[in-house]
Amino acid sequence: MHKLGKYYVPFMILIIVAVLFLFIQAMCDLKLPDYMSDIVNIGIQASGIQRVAPSVISENGLHFMEQFMEKEEQTLVNNAYQKMTKDNTEYKNIYPILESRDIYILKDTVSEEELENLDIYFSVSARTMMNLIPEMASIQGVDESILNQENKALATENVNANSINLDIEQLYHILPVLDRLPNEILVKARQNALQTDKATLLSIGKIFTKTFYQEVGLDIADIQMNYMIHIGIRMIGVCLFSVASAIIVGFLASKIGAGIARNLRKDVFEKVQSFSSTEFNRFSTASLITRTTNDITQIQMVTTMMIRMLAYAPIMGIGALIMMSQKTTSLLWTIVVACACIVVLIIILFKTVFPKIKIVQKLTDKINLVAKENLSGVMVVRAFGTQKYEENRFNAVNTEVMKTNRFINRSLGAMMPFMMFIMNGLNLLILWFGANLIEKASIQVGDLMAVMQYGIEVVMSFLFISMIFVMLPRASVSAGRIDEVLKMSATIHDPETPKPFKKEKQGYVEFKHVGFHYPGADEKILEDITFTAKPGETTAIIGATGSGKSTIVNLIPRLFDVTSGEIFVNGVNIKDVKQNDLHNQIAYIPQKGSLLSGTIKSNLIYGNEEASYEFIKKCAQVAQAKEFIENKEQQYDAPISQGAKNVSGGQKQRLSIARALVKNSPIYIFDDSFSALDFKTDRNLRKALKDFASDKTLIIVAQRVNTIMQAEQIIVLEEGKIVGKGTHEELLKNCPTYYEIASSQLSKEELEHGRK
Repeated sequence: MHKLGKYYVPFMILIIVAVLFLFIQAMCDLKLPDYMSDIVNIGIQASGIQRVAPSVISENGLHFMEQFMEKEEQTLVNNAYQKMTKDNTEYKNIYPILESRDIYILKDTVSEEELENLDIYFSVSARTMMNLIPEMASIQGVDESILNQENKALATENVNANSINLDIEQLYHILPVLDRLPNEILVKARQNALQTDKATLLSIGKIFTKTFYQEVGLDIADIQMNYMIHIGIRMIGVCLFSVASAIIVGFLASKIGAGIARNLRKDVFEKVQSFSSTEFNRFSTASLITRTTNDITQIQMVTTMMIRMLAYAPIMGIGALIMMSQKTTSLLWTIVVACACIVVLIIILFKTVFPKIKIVQKLTDKINLVAKENLSGVMVVRAFGTQKYEENRFNAVNTEVMKTNRFINRSLGAMMPFMMFIMNGLNLLILWFGANLIEKASIQVGDLMAVMQYGIEVVMSFLFISMIFVMLPRASVSAGRIDEVLKMSATIHDPETPKPFKKEKQGYVEFKHVGFHYPGADEKILEDITFTAKPGETTAIIGATGSGKSTIVNLIPRLFDVTSGEIFVNGVNIKDVKQNDLHNQIAYIPQKGSLLSGTIKSNLIYGNEEASYEFIKKCAQVAQAKEFIENKEQQYDAPISQGAKNVSGGQKQRLSIARALVKNSPIYIFDDSFSALDFKTDRNLRKALKDFASDKTLIIVAQRVNTIMQAEQIIVLEEGKIVGKGTHEELLKNCPTYYEIASSQLSKEELEHGRK
C-alpha cells in the first residue's frame, strides 16, 4: 500500500477529520458501559443517590455521623453545611421535619474536591459505626432490641443496600452506648474502616444517606426515577452523537476511498494511453482490465475499511483498557489471555491464507483472458464446433479460481467462530473471577458488567484490526500490480526541446536507412529501408505476409521507435517533435476497422469535432459509406453498438476510412484498409480518394495488386528489405518478386498490358 502513498496525500485533511470523528465516536461508545454501571450501582443499588455527603440532613443525623469523625473532619463538615430552623419558611414547605427539629443544608459554594472529601468522611464514619456494632453487643447491660437485625446486618462483610432499611431512631439510641466504649476500640474501628475498599465505603455510606433522606421526608422513589431519567437522556444523547459521528465517518471514508480509486483509474488509464506497442506487449489486455477494475476496487475497499476500522479499533481498544483499569485491575489478565489467543489465530491465518491471495489475482487475469477470447471469438468457436473444448478450458480455470477462493473464504470464515469462542470464553473468565471479587466486596455488580463490556470491546478492536490485516495482503498485491503499470517506463518519450515542422516540407515522409527489431529479438524485422512519400502522390507498400509492411507504417506515428536510421515527417525527425503534434499530422486507418460505441456521427468526428455536417457527408461519400448510412432510419445518428457488432465488416472498414478522412490531416496511412471491400467498392473508393486527397500524402499497405496499380510509387518488401521500387509497369519489368505477386492475382492480358 505504501507504493501508492502519494494518492492519499490530497485527502489528508479529510482523513484527519474522519479520525477526529472516529475519536468522538469511540469516546461516546466507551461512555455507554460507564453509564450502564452507574444505572446498576447508583440507580438500582443506591436508589439514585449519587453522593454520600447528604444534600440535606437532620441535626440529629449530622451529630450522629460526627461522633465517628476526627476533630478536623468535624470542622470541615460543619463549614460545608448551613443550619436551617423552623423559622425558614422557604425550606419549611419542602422539609416538613423543620416543624420538629432543625436541619442542615449543603452549601452551594462547596467545590467538587471538597464534596469528594465529604463523601469519604461520611463513608468512613458509617463504616466505623458498623465495625463498632459487635463491640456494642458485647457490653453488659445493652438492650439487644437496640441492635436490631438491620444494624447487625451492617456488621457483616457483604452489604446489600437493597436488603437493608435502617431504623434511624434505633441508630440514635446507640449514641449513649458509644460513651461506654473504650477509646482504643473506637480508634481500632476507625483504622479498620480506613483500610476498606473505597467502592465498598461509598456503598455503605449511601445506605446511611438514604436513611437520612427518608428522615427529612424526601421521596427516595422520586430521587431514583429522576436519576434514571437523567442518565437515560444522557445515554440517548451519547448514542445520537455516536450515530452522527459514524455516519460522517462513513461518508468521509467512502468519499476518500472513491476519490483515491478515481485518481488511480485516471492515472492508470492515462499511463496506458501513453504506452507504445512495446509496453503493450508487456501486459495482456485482460490483465490491464483486471488491474484497472478489480485491483483498484480492492484498494478502494481496503482504504474505506482502514479509515473506518483501523483508526477506530486502537482508540476503542486502548480506551476500553483504560476504562476497565479504572473499574478494577484484577481482571486485566483475562484481556491479555484473550488477545494472545487472537494474535496466534491471526498468525496462523497469515501463514496459510496470504500465499493463496497472491495467486487469486493472477487467476483473475487468466479467467478474464479466457472469457475475453471466448466472447470475441464466439463465431469462430461455433464455426469449428469447439464449444465443448472452450467450456472445458473455461471450467478448468474457473474451478482453479473457485478452489483457491473457497480455501481463502473457508479460512476466513473459520475465524469468526474462533473469535466468538474467545469472546465468550473471556466473558466466562470475567464472570467467574468477578463473582469472587463481588463476594469480597472488591467490585460492584455494575462495575463488573461494565468490565465485561469493555473486555468485549477490546476483543472486537483486535477483531477489526485482524480483519484489516487479512484484507491488506490482497490489497498489497493489487497495489503492487497497479504500481507496476504506473512505474512502467515508456520507451518512447517526447523531446525536451521539440522542433517545429517545416511548412515547405508539409506532407513529406522520408525513411533514411531505417532498421528495426523488436526488444529482446536478435533478428531484424526491417533493414536499410529508404524511400520518400510526397504530397499529391500515392506510395504503396506490398509484399508477402511477414515481410514487414505493417511494421513500416507503425514506425511513422512512433508506435515503435526505429533501432537504426531516421524517419522524417514534414522535414523533421519524428524523434524531435511531440508525439501529439506528430499524430495530428497523420490520419491512420488500421488493418482491422475499430469503432467505438456511440453513433455513426460520434465515430466520424472522433479526430475532428469541429467538422461541419457537409464535410462529414462528403467524407462518407468518398469512403463509399454515404449510401448505407442514409438508408438507416436515424442516418448519422444511428447507434454503433459495443464492438460495432451491428455493422458488417465492410461497413466497419468504410466508416473507419471516413473517420480518417474527416480528420483532414496532410498524411493518410492505409494499413491494408481495403481488404474487406469488394472490387467495385475498392475501385470507386480509390477513384474518389484520388480527387479528395489530391494534395495529401497517401501511404497504402495492400495485399491486392489492383488496389495499388495506379500508385506513383510502389515499394516491394521481402524479408524486411526493399527489393523493388517504382511504378506498376516498372516493377513488372524489373522486380521478380512483384511480378510473382502480380501474376498470382492478374490475368495474362493484364500482366502483358502492364509490361508494355
